[in-house]
Amino acid sequence: MAGLEGVRFLMNFWISFSLALYFHSGEREEKCIIEDVPRDTLVIGNYKVQRWDIHKQDFLESAPGLGMFVTVTTPSAEVLLSKLYGPQGTFSFTSYLSGEHIICLQSNSTRFVAFSGSKLEREEKFRKTSEETNSNILWWAIVQTLILISIGVWQIKSLRDFFISKKLV
Repeated sequence: MAGLEGVRFLMNFWISFSLALYFHSGEREEKCIIEDVPRDTLVIGNYKVQRWDIHKQDFLESAPGLGMFVTVTTPSAEVLLSKLYGPQGTFSFTSYLSGEHIICLQSNSTRFVAFSGSKLEREEKFRKTSEETNSNILWWAIVQTLILISIGVWQIKSLRDFFISKKLV
């Protein structure tokens, strides 16, 4: 009986210290977890970022450049970890204070799609339209500047010719 209680204690011990989460996150959406962590405890987090394909209704493997930005804040509001990781990996930190630590995860990609694929397609279209408009405004400003310089040169030449013809110069 004593052996069974020891196994039961070990199982309860490991179960109480492990935590698994599964969540969906949108493009650049930050998800934060508040976890009460004892002092001098090593916390290890494993994650995997996958893209959701709205046409296939399935998760795709991570694209190059897709990653996860992890920020860990201590109970005293001090940033303990702030780092950009790849699309799949492990992050870890050791708590030096006991209390509620805030662990925030955020995608680093503008092409990350979780649920709202149609919203992101509209956002990309709007961004492209805005960039084209800004480019057109820049070229229009350059053309206006060239026209103003040309008119100024023409006026100076015309006035010079006028003064020469009237023999005022």
